[in-house]
Amino acid sequence: MYGAIWRVLPGPGFLKFLQMLLLIAGVVALLWFVVFPWAEPLLPFGDVTVDGADTTGP
Repeated sequence: MYGAIWRVLPGPGFLKFLQMLLLIAGVVALLWFVVFPWAEPLLPFGDVTVDGADTTGP
C-alpha cells in the first residue's frame, strides 16, 4: 500500500518524502480533530464499575 502511494507521488525522492510527511500529518490531524472527538462518546472509557465495598481488611 505505501509503495503504491510512494510510486504515485510526483518528484524526486526528497520531495516524495516531504509529501509523505504532509500526508501523514494530515491523516493524524483528521483523526485527532474529527474522528476521535466523534467516536469518544461512543466508547466505554467513562463506565467505571467500582463498588462501595470496603476491601482494606477483615
